[in-house]
Amino acid sequence: MMKQLLLVRHAKSDWDNPDLKDFDKPLNKRGSVNAPEMAERLFKKNIIPQQLVSSPALRAISTAQSFAKIWGVPESDIQQQTSIYEASFTILLNVINNLDGRFDFVALFGHNPGLTNLVAHLSDQGVYNIPTCGVVLLEFDFDSWKYISGSTGQLVLFDYPKNPNI
Repeated sequence: MMKQLLLVRHAKSDWDNPDLKDFDKPLNKRGSVNAPEMAERLFKKNIIPQQLVSSPALRAISTAQSFAKIWGVPESDIQQQTSIYEASFTILLNVINNLDGRFDFVALFGHNPGLTNLVAHLSDQGVYNIPTCGVVLLEFDFDSWKYISGSTGQLVLFDYPKNPNI
């Protein structure tokens, strides 16, 4: 069975309050609109992961919760992993290699530059920047997450809120 990985960069965050730590920045108005919009686009294409894994940073988990609502996934089912916050692509790859094998389709909600660097490492498909609330779907011809490594992924979808092709 092939594995599918949906990488989602958190939606646009609010930088108006300089007293907030980076980890605690909420979504701004645009981010609060873009997250359900992108989730709906995927839903209409029947792209609905079996498992959601997110950085616990407020803007990432809020994005994951917004997607979960559209997809009909209980918020309590979102797995939070601290290591995703500010992670390099090597740390993200380690998270992926240790995903639960019961799931063949997982969404990972995180941050740049780690996500963009991860896509470049896994697929060699020329995705040079994942914009806020951008999504990348990769497929792997493996039956175990532990085999996923450099240049093993096939880019299936790259979409983002301001995509002119939608």
